[in-house]
Amino acid sequence: MPSNDSELSEIQLSWLRECERRIGYEFANKCLLFEALTHASSSDRRLESNERMEFLGDAVLGFTVCEFLFDRYPEWMEGDLTQIKSILVSRQTCAKLGLELKLEQCLVLGKGVTRTATIPMSVLANAFESTIAAIYLDAGMDAAKAFIMRQLEKEVIAAVKGELERNHKSTLQQYCQKHFGESPLYELLSQHGPDHSKTFEIRAKVGDRRYSPARGLSKKIAEQLAAANAMAEILGEEVPFA
Repeated sequence: MPSNDSELSEIQLSWLRECERRIGYEFANKCLLFEALTHASSSDRRLESNERMEFLGDAVLGFTVCEFLFDRYPEWMEGDLTQIKSILVSRQTCAKLGLELKLEQCLVLGKGVTRTATIPMSVLANAFESTIAAIYLDAGMDAAKAFIMRQLEKEVIAAVKGELERNHKSTLQQYCQKHFGESPLYELLSQHGPDHSKTFEIRAKVGDRRYSPARGLSKKIAEQLAAANAMAEILGEEVPFA
């Protein structure tokens, strides 16, 4: 792992400049970006990969989103803020933003990981978070916040409105019709709070099977998140919106 820019070759510098163009940020210390884009599969020592940066970037992302929501929505209770935050910092959102930045074309990957469409979404999510950390280390919190909010602006609007970019209900519907021969239904389990700030708890069910419920600021949001939970359980994955 190069420790300063003078150790980078011209080919590496050219590649990093192209990555900077995709990201929309020019690094004073390009070695930070090099580290942020280096996957553990390409290094003999995990300390020379982006895993530590991912840890830091996750914290910077979480704080930035929390601060933004706290300031923007002063009438929301803690549960409301947590609901939207969980969407914005989820692995799905981070992976989606990594795809939009085309980070898969920038990553330093080992032989076990390809640059095709089959690249694991977790790798892209990690790369997005490690890029945040690199910007934070290069120029401080204000620069990292500016980068985060530039990427998240439309995601915030979609999450608050319940118009999630990935339509979990549609995905679940198609899967259930194909594999189970029936469509999922949604059960309203509870609703809490005043009329202007209700929280809804909903779960999906397919036949006799009921899946983990999710809570949302509207029925539309709760159904989308409940569908995501159901899809995760069906595929044996961790429930994203417990």
